[in-house]
Amino acid sequence: MIPMRKENLECKDLERINSFLYQEKTGFLGLVDDKLPYVIPLNFVWFDGAIYFHGAAEGRKVNIIGENAKACFTVSANQGTLTDPVPAETDTAYMSVMIFGEVELVAKLEESVKAMQQMLDKYVPGYYDKPLSSSHVEKYRSSLGSRTVIYKIKALEMSAKENPMQLDKLFYHGKTQHHDRTR
Repeated sequence: MIPMRKENLECKDLERINSFLYQEKTGFLGLVDDKLPYVIPLNFVWFDGAIYFHGAAEGRKVNIIGENAKACFTVSANQGTLTDPVPAETDTAYMSVMIFGEVELVAKLEESVKAMQQMLDKYVPGYYDKPLSSSHVEKYRSSLGSRTVIYKIKALEMSAKENPMQLDKLFYHGKTQHHDRTR
């Protein structure tokens, strides 16, 4: 894992990191083109040590990946504001994971089907009564006529950071500093 400045917030618990990546719904793919950083929110799945996502086979993201496949994929969850009578001690409960690697086009149909099935199981569990067919993945075209492709980022490096939830410090509407001073 990449060393971080605030070591006391580093999360090294791989079981916790995996659980977090399995359940969170949105990740942010960070790419670098010639001129500007490019970050986009995506649905994703995490399995076999890699992030998988899908998208059109054409467009800005595809062009950038073709020029520079290095990427950072970030997943974070804000779990609430933590109060303190001292304003500078007000904080946020959160968890975040950053995965570094290179974006690869998934070439094998079997791996693409597995990734898409994982997505369906994550985002609409139990909705479909049959597994996804390989012919659907192979033949599907978007409303704009583009082929859908699957990408993956193998985790070459990863860092995770967490400021755990403290229920007694969690802010709620109507809570004032007087509530914390009476603890």
